[in-house]
Amino acid sequence: MIYFDYAATSPMSKEALNVYIKASQDFFGNSSSLHDEGSQASFLLKRCRETLADLIGGKQEGIYFTSGGTESNLLSIISLAQAARKKGTHVITSMAEHSSVHSAMAYLEKEGFHITKLPLSSRGMVEPERVAAAIRPDTILVSLQYVNQEIGAINPVEKIGRLLKEKDILFHSDCVQAFSKLDLRPLLQWAHSISLSSHKVSGPKGVGAVYIDPAVRWTPLFPGLTHESGFRGGTVDVPAIAAFIAAAEKACQTFNLQKEWQLRYLLKERLAHSAFHWIETEEAHQLPSVIGMTLPGTEGQLILLKLNEQGCAISTGSACDSRTENGTKAILAMGYSMEKARQFFRISLSSRTTTEEIEKLGDLLLGITSASLR
Repeated sequence: MIYFDYAATSPMSKEALNVYIKASQDFFGNSSSLHDEGSQASFLLKRCRETLADLIGGKQEGIYFTSGGTESNLLSIISLAQAARKKGTHVITSMAEHSSVHSAMAYLEKEGFHITKLPLSSRGMVEPERVAAAIRPDTILVSLQYVNQEIGAINPVEKIGRLLKEKDILFHSDCVQAFSKLDLRPLLQWAHSISLSSHKVSGPKGVGAVYIDPAVRWTPLFPGLTHESGFRGGTVDVPAIAAFIAAAEKACQTFNLQKEWQLRYLLKERLAHSAFHWIETEEAHQLPSVIGMTLPGTEGQLILLKLNEQGCAISTGSACDSRTENGTKAILAMGYSMEKARQFFRISLSSRTTTEEIEKLGDLLLGITSASLR
């Protein structure tokens, strides 16, 4: 199977797998235990915090390890909103966020908060002007993703963050798709909180992290917990965290943006005279490794199944929404019809993707086009 669904998940790197096995054998103690085995695990956990903080340009005391991007979004958004409730109850997000962000917003609505969901522009981004226009006197938090998981559009988060800082409004950014592909250091000048995930950077599943500026107050969703400074409960999975950090280090060091663009250009050249429509924005705001497309008159799910028969794995949107129409939130938020949304499919690449694989994918897509025209 040729894999083109890296935006959904990625296979574990050898480095991460080796670290996981080693840590499982040598650092198996509970990091909260007071004996030597616990102390060794606690020391490794501390080193992991230091390394991750260095990778993103943050402070180690702001790192909280979680079970993944979904929990990171849920806990950070709700914890920040609850802590700031005395200042107001209005929260801004976008229509195209990951399902976990929408879930957090639904929870806050039940708690009496007021949520504004902004559409995307025709370029696939949340424009700073729309954010500014949506701000109210009681706005306390804005949550916007750095990179959209369906079409790879890069939101102007630094401009938005600067605007929010001037107005003393908290800013959370889902950076799951951006981590290791874009430098997060500039963003941390403006964002108070970001979410990360291990399996998107070739680490193990079931691990993620939240960074919250240590100067920012947050309220634990579940009071009385002791792990991760009370941010979440459950014994900390130190081996998986160590593997996550090993994978993240390699991913940050080896990601080749130029290669990703070359592969994207190659596929575009291959499909230049076909009926495929690319859902994309200008290069300055486009992550090349995430490719959103449609084929008029053909549902994206059919293209997925046809390619799967030929040994190629793609998706029809976010894997977390694959069994619902929510997997196409981005292009619906851009103003496309539901008919167009059903035609949507996503191809996503990584450093493992080869020129030969892209050429084969292009040929298979052209074959599907030819078959659909008969």
